[in-house]
Amino acid sequence: MSNTSKILEELNDRSREVFRRVVEGYLLNGEPVGSRTLTRSMDEKVSAATIRNVMQDLEYLGLLDSPHVSAGRVPTQQGLRMFVDGLLEVGDLDNTDREKIDATIGNGGGDVGGLLDRIGSALSGATQGASLVLAPKHEAPIKHIEFVGLGHDRALVVLVFADGHVENRVFTPPPGQTPSSMREAANFVNSLAEGRTLTELSQVVKDEITRRRQEIDALARDLIDSGWAEWDDQGSSYERLIVRGRSNLLGTDAAEEDLERIRSLFDDLERKRDIAEFLELAEDGEGVRIFIGSENKLFSLSGSSLVVSPYMNADRKIIGAVGVIGPTRLNYGRIVPIVDYTAQLVGRMITDRS
Repeated sequence: MSNTSKILEELNDRSREVFRRVVEGYLLNGEPVGSRTLTRSMDEKVSAATIRNVMQDLEYLGLLDSPHVSAGRVPTQQGLRMFVDGLLEVGDLDNTDREKIDATIGNGGGDVGGLLDRIGSALSGATQGASLVLAPKHEAPIKHIEFVGLGHDRALVVLVFADGHVENRVFTPPPGQTPSSMREAANFVNSLAEGRTLTELSQVVKDEITRRRQEIDALARDLIDSGWAEWDDQGSSYERLIVRGRSNLLGTDAAEEDLERIRSLFDDLERKRDIAEFLELAEDGEGVRIFIGSENKLFSLSGSSLVVSPYMNADRKIIGAVGVIGPTRLNYGRIVPIVDYTAQLVGRMITDRS
């Protein structure tokens, strides 16, 4: 049993109701909730002084905090975690939200990239937060690889997959490359590529370069290293994250400290740090997961929440994830079913295409 679950069990009915109403009021309005407000909504008639005493006890337990002297209370990160784990009521997906997501996605035509872009727009539109969509890696066997020089400081690596899919990306090659070293690099990789996916080929190439270091020209070896780094690190992770709806996080009434946090969030989104970890968070278990504040390791920003769910292919293998990021006072009860539905929808659509 977690520490927060133990605390929740030890609260009496009055303390539990006060805590729940403070959190629900904060999530609804984003404002501290005072004792006088609660006297009008409690199930039993109690005085404001009694409620203040309960609030002080909850604050001592680390569940509530007072942002200002003589103001109401707001939940702490620990309090939000306890509320989400033990008291959050998640309803069914609202028909309006379902129709909004279905309508934005349309008939599902076009390529997967276009589909996931529309998914991101639909998700951010429905939740009024920023949406994150982690696209699946292309895991078909590779048919052919080519390195093409575009100038002294630019080169192109082209991958042709057995299913006809083609991907290419520009990168900065090591200095001194020649047409001959590029041909040697491509010949070396192609000799290992047949029947292997990009993930499988990656480790084989690294192992073979280590084992046959003396046999491969230094220029060709450096080209493979730099070109493969583009695919293995940046190509397979950085470009697979689709972010939509960042403007939704910028309200006209946002306080200066909130704007500074949002700027920090945008910086992280632009750099697309630790994108692989985003999927790892979702792979820890099926279904929707909620990360509150500093629990969300994808971003350096604290004071944000991530609601994320993995989606799967026909073999029930996790291949990507969808999520919503916003302030900790997200309407979790509404957003959880939206994220869950969207993840299932993406999984079905990608399965149908394959």
